[in-house]
Amino acid sequence: MNVAEVTAKAKVLLEALAYIQDFRGSTFVVKYGGSFMDDPDPVIHTRVAYDIAFLAACGINVVVVHGGGKAITKAMESSGLKASFVNGLRVTDEATIAVVKKTLDEVVNQDVCNAIATAGARPKGLPGDSVLVCEKLVLDDDGNAVDLGYVGDVTEVKVKLIKKEIAEGFVPVISPVAEGHDGRPYNVNADLVAGRVASALRARRLVYMSDVPGLLANPPDPESLISTLKISQVDDLKKKGVIDKGMRPKVQSAIRALQEGVQRVHFIDGRLAHSLLLEMFTDTGIGTEIVHG
Repeated sequence: MNVAEVTAKAKVLLEALAYIQDFRGSTFVVKYGGSFMDDPDPVIHTRVAYDIAFLAACGINVVVVHGGGKAITKAMESSGLKASFVNGLRVTDEATIAVVKKTLDEVVNQDVCNAIATAGARPKGLPGDSVLVCEKLVLDDDGNAVDLGYVGDVTEVKVKLIKKEIAEGFVPVISPVAEGHDGRPYNVNADLVAGRVASALRARRLVYMSDVPGLLANPPDPESLISTLKISQVDDLKKKGVIDKGMRPKVQSAIRALQEGVQRVHFIDGRLAHSLLLEMFTDTGIGTEIVHG
């Protein structure tokens, strides 16, 4: 290795130093999802796990919320159940919610925990319905009445239970299942769960990892990344179709989280090597950040 390469590495570490010092003791909520999560390449999962372990080693309190839509669909097919959707939202009947809970809690959650443990951090799997309370979802994103069965909207986050795990040195890993007021488990949109958990914990950062670079001014063009977006600009981008149906729940969750105490929200591409570290510890970042204004 020549002197120039060594010096370049030192500059990267020094650039990160100020952020590490500033973020130490802060809470970050990371939403681990998107089709990159279902990518068969184990290297992608390993990199994300090492990024999470790196944050934890820097003294940052990391809380992970994971999705698992494709894993649920596969499990349903294996059980002879057919997936049904209304306006893109999964209908969850009594037979389906049993498969959803088992898959999220016992398969996906365990996989995420194993990856983080391999990276040297201390994950603690938390079934969502042990820390999340919900009411039955009755309206879709556009305000239309809808009945999706056992699908909920989070109304309460049991903060003390999550903070207890953090205080004991663990990285809580939460599945997107909540307990209804009737005592039954409900399927909950993982993006919404991440936003509610971040709000409840007054997180410094909320990070959505998915399979897109961030918000694109021209969606077909990956070079049209919007690096910083103010809340006041969101409505205009919705009208222009820049924030489309798939991004709307994420953006709505981001805005609500910002309004409830989260400092910044980030959208990054989980397929990109170490995108989490690049977004958090460099001056230019790698994805889109949403800020108050």
